[in-house]
Amino acid sequence: MSTRTIGRIMGALFLLAFVVYIAGGTLVDSVTGATDVLSDVVGNRMRLSAGALLMLVNSAVVVGIGVLAFPVLKPHDEISAYAYLAGRTVEAVMLAVGVVFLLFLGPLAQEYAVAGADNASVLPALGRVAKEGNHYSYQIAMISVGVVGLLFCRVLLRARLVPRFMAVWGLVGYAVFLVGAILEVLGYGVGVALSIPGGLFEIGLGVLLVVKGFAASPVQGDHVDGSCTGGNPDDTPGRTQRSSLR
Repeated sequence: MSTRTIGRIMGALFLLAFVVYIAGGTLVDSVTGATDVLSDVVGNRMRLSAGALLMLVNSAVVVGIGVLAFPVLKPHDEISAYAYLAGRTVEAVMLAVGVVFLLFLGPLAQEYAVAGADNASVLPALGRVAKEGNHYSYQIAMISVGVVGLLFCRVLLRARLVPRFMAVWGLVGYAVFLVGAILEVLGYGVGVALSIPGGLFEIGLGVLLVVKGFAASPVQGDHVDGSCTGGNPDDTPGRTQRSSLR
């Protein structure tokens, strides 16, 4: 598979990840947005489950992005290629853990409906804990994305795989995104605002890659054959040196 084709598939996956997670998150928030979480979940468990499954699809998609990016990044920076794959895997796992926390709300809501006032002070508290578990799992996933996203964009910039402005935008966006996720874990509710530059970058990169794919890297091009430098493919430095010893 060519680098350009890989880029186009990755672009589609970037956009798909955005769509399924936003759609899933919207469904989940429509059920869990109230202060008394469990009372809303009781009558809307199907909607909660559908949203959680869409968010789980996102986990599979981001792993696919990491796998596809690996052969593109490796010729330019092997460490960054492995780190990006590992970081995307960590993201997928932590987001899946968050989905499990959300799915716990279903059984809790069922118990809440059956128990009535007997355990009214306990079960809603457990519901809130489950929501917080999803929140912190998400933020840890985003910290992973922010770190490896910086490495990803650094390779894009150095290898000229995308236009320079796009790679620089990604470096800035992921840096701001990483700061926002760290602040969220520390208890400052600024993550949504600080995620905007990075989120828009991923959408823009997705569109760019779907249309054009990754650009042919000059670094790779110089090693395809000797014609790239205007010389004979056999006229390598090693061959010239060996000739002079005869």
